[in-house]
This record gives sequence, C-alpha cells and structure tokens, in this order.
Amino acid sequence: MVKIATIGGGSSYTPELMEGFIKRYDELPVKEIWFVDIEEGKEKLEIIGAMAQRMWDASPYDVKIFTTLDRSEALKEADFVTTQFRVGFLNARIKDERIPSYYGMLGQETNGAGGILKAFRTIPVMLDIVEDMKRYCPDAWLINFTNPSGMVTEAVVRYGRWEKVIGLCNIPVIATMEEPPLIGKTQKDLVYRFAGLNHFHWHRVFDSTGKNVTKRMLKEMTLQDAGLPKNIFSVPFFEEQLESVDMIPCGYHRYYYREEEMLAHSLEEYRTIGTRGEQVKETEAQLFELYKNPELNHKPEQLAKRGGAYYSDAACATIAAIHSNAQTHMVVSTINHGAIPDLPAECVVEVSANIGSTGAITQAFGTFNSAEKGWLQLMKNMELTICEAAVTGDYGLALQAFAMNPLIPSGKTAKRVLDELLLAHKKYLPQFSQTIAKLEELGIEVKDEKSQELTINER
Repeated sequence: MVKIATIGGGSSYTPELMEGFIKRYDELPVKEIWFVDIEEGKEKLEIIGAMAQRMWDASPYDVKIFTTLDRSEALKEADFVTTQFRVGFLNARIKDERIPSYYGMLGQETNGAGGILKAFRTIPVMLDIVEDMKRYCPDAWLINFTNPSGMVTEAVVRYGRWEKVIGLCNIPVIATMEEPPLIGKTQKDLVYRFAGLNHFHWHRVFDSTGKNVTKRMLKEMTLQDAGLPKNIFSVPFFEEQLESVDMIPCGYHRYYYREEEMLAHSLEEYRTIGTRGEQVKETEAQLFELYKNPELNHKPEQLAKRGGAYYSDAACATIAAIHSNAQTHMVVSTINHGAIPDLPAECVVEVSANIGSTGAITQAFGTFNSAEKGWLQLMKNMELTICEAAVTGDYGLALQAFAMNPLIPSGKTAKRVLDELLLAHKKYLPQFSQTIAKLEELGIEVKDEKSQELTINER
C-alpha cells in the first residue's frame, strides 16, 4: 500500500490528480494521501481536502485524505512526493506578467522575465523540500509538476543532489492525445519521440510500421487546430519553417518563432481583459466555490479552463509505472545520459523515456540540425545560469540570464524590469536581500499600479 504526500495540496488542480489516482487504483493501491500547504493557503487546503475525500468516498476504494501545514508530518515514510505549489500564489504570477508588460515585454508564466523570476522564487523552496525528504523519506521518489518544471528538476539534481526525481509537464501528453486524429489515427497507432527542454522541445511521429509521418502531421497541423493548451494563443507557425525543422515544435515555440505576434497579443490582454494570471484567478475563484459544495464528489468540467488538461495522466501514470516497474513510455524531465548528444550528459532534459522502478531510462534521440542545436544550447545554458542565480542570489548572474533570454531585449530597460520584479517579490527572495536593499536605497519603485498594490498588500 502506497503513501503519497502532495506539496501544494490546496491547488485547484488537486481534484484532477485525485481522479487520476482513482482511475489507476488497480495499478497503484494508495493507502493514504497527505496534502501539505502553508498558513496562507489553509482555507483552500481544507476545501480541497474535503473535496478529495468525497471523491474517494464515491469510489470503491478505502483511501484516507489528511491535510496538514506540517511538511515533516506528511513526508514521514512517504513513497512518493508530488509537488504542485506556486510561491506567492497567483498574485506572484500576475506580477510576473504585468511588470514586463508595462515596459512592452512579454509577460508569461514560464517564458521571458516572468519565468526567470518564478524560478528564483521556487528553486530555494524546492531544495528545502529535498532536504526534508532526505530526513523523513529518503527512499521516496519526487515527482515534480511545479513550474518551471525543467529548471526546478535541474536544481534538484545539481544542487539538491537528489536523483530520484522526475519532472513532468502536460504539454507532451496533450500532443500525443490530440494530434493523432489529425491524420485519422489513434494514440495507439503512433510512436512518438520527444527531445529538448521543458516548454522547449520538438518531436517526431512514426506509424506502427516505423514510417516517419512527421511531415504529414505538420501539414495537417497548419490546417487544423493542433490541440494547444488553454494558456497559449494560437498563432500558426510558418509552414516553410516547419518544413526546414522537420520536427513538430512544442506549442511554446510560438513565443520564439512568432515572438512579434505573441507579444502583441500578450500586451493587448494586459491593456484590456487582463493577463492570463488575472483570468486564471477568476476561474480559480469559481472553482473553489464549486469545491465547497458538499454534494460535489467528482472533478468539475470547469477545471479544463484552468489549463491543466491531462495533468493527472502525466503524474499518476509516472507514479504507477515506477510502483509496478511497467517500463511505460513517457516524456519527462530527467538526466540526459546521452539521449541528446548536443547537451551535457549530466544536465536535465525533457525526452522520451521508459519509466520503471529505477526511474527514467532515456531513449536516444540523436543530434539536432544547426538551428535547433543553437536554440537548444542557448536555452540550456540560460537555464543553468538561472539555477545558479536562484541558489546564490548573484545579481550579476541574474542580469546575465536576462541578457541571454531571447524574449528580453537587453539593456537598461531589461535591468529596470529585473529590479522591479525583485522588489515586487521581495518577500519570497531572501537570497537577493542585499541587492533588494540597495534598490530600495536608490528609490526604485514598481511602476505598474496593480503590481504595486499586490506587493503592498502582501507585505
């Protein structure tokens, strides 16, 4: 019988996770699930705990849900630890989006300046969790869904020195489930091979005879809906560019291949209906009103608007595969081990792998063409720079990361955006405390009024 601890248990995604465990109970006989959150998330934690227990009570299985603010209590003798937390809650995401937007830059959760600041806030917390795991559940697997998933997983391996970790994302799952019908196939008819980084990968597709059908899929994707997640604006790729790439790019590549259009859309939302984070905050408020209903014992359809489609398929399938040594093909963030020769063997990549009791065994993908290799090496080295800055609080490295990021025009405005983001997230960035103190002495302030209000209320 399996004990699972979920850090960030008060998340609106948790019913999706419970649904996945219920569906897979025969593969994964769960005994108890512990939800952990912080004091500020206590109310949501209690709502989710009651909702999750109702879901299990409506199932044929006797599983007990526990909620706690004491992480050590939840981690004791856990078999699996899942992480799905957001440092600073959605208000932090809104600031990540609005402050760059104020200066005409992309405001996005895991890309550009906002993604870098999210890593700065998240990595130290994750490393604290790893230290607790070493103490209370040294044999457990860490299954990370906390964004930016690839960088967080890299930090766990590189700085936490914990290799029993797998990083997950729902984007590859969406691709493998929603692309096949475009060419009249089912998921079982096709073989997928992924390689790259989290939110920056490519993939190829083969039929059951081994024939490469990637070009055929690409052609259909230019004519039909490619099954994008809710949080990505659908700007079509240039067909000629896709022919040159000869791989299917991740949906997030739109931010790089069509930066002009994606930026324009992002800024338009900032000026009108609000950023994606502001929209999600409204959706989340509606979800929690539903979750309070004592009659609700299943995942509501409205959760799909939250942007986490197939989240449970990634998380639960991974845990079930490790538990049963199933050697299931999945796309995960894990140690490269040579799967992508263009990147160091010891770094974390997002690739196709077989998942079993020893974790992820990566599948060789081979070298990339010059253009994709250039993108990949730049982005990986940027990630490594971000991770080091997150751990050390080195302001110079933070500036380096901003200068390397393709979505941030380098110069004094980029430095201003970094400074304002550091000030706005002061509460969650103790490693940058000396830099922040100097910025305050210089009288630098957050210009975006809504971000400023959120920061003042937070303090």
